[in-house]
Amino acid sequence: MAKKWYVVQAYSGYEAKVKASLDERIRQNGMEQLFGDILIPKENVTENRPGGRRVTSRTFYPGYVFVQMEMTDESWHLVKDTPKVSGFVGGRHPTPVPESEIAQIEHQVAEGAAKPKPKVVFDAGDHVRVIDGAFANFTGTVEEVNPDKQKVKVLVSIFGRATPVELDYGQVEKTAV
Repeated sequence: MAKKWYVVQAYSGYEAKVKASLDERIRQNGMEQLFGDILIPKENVTENRPGGRRVTSRTFYPGYVFVQMEMTDESWHLVKDTPKVSGFVGGRHPTPVPESEIAQIEHQVAEGAAKPKPKVVFDAGDHVRVIDGAFANFTGTVEEVNPDKQKVKVLVSIFGRATPVELDYGQVEKTAV
């Protein structure tokens, strides 16, 4: 029987602990031949925090872990009885995830790790406040967004005239109108 990918439901926020527990339980029970990779799809995101910009990682599918395994009663019970695991998606007889979907998820992970995405997305017409740079504490309206370069063109009012200023995502924050 070949190893296939299955989706395991874990407590949200405990995906890494579930992966570590599964690795340990597989090793302790000598079942390495029944299991392959354990995948937690993540991407890097940038967020503004006091003290500067910070890159953090965020899971694509919170509460889910992908496990490559040969489905037997013993392997099913080993995964199901792992702490912080709710069960398999599909219940007692889970359906395997197609390899093409796993390849797509792995591609997303590789792409997300390469260039961090912003945590906040800007749209034309958003009201923003400049928090960094020469125009700090000015407010304005987003005129244009360039997500590839993570830049926005903001119209700020300088001496009563609307002046376009190009800023990084990290230099502005959304404000309520």
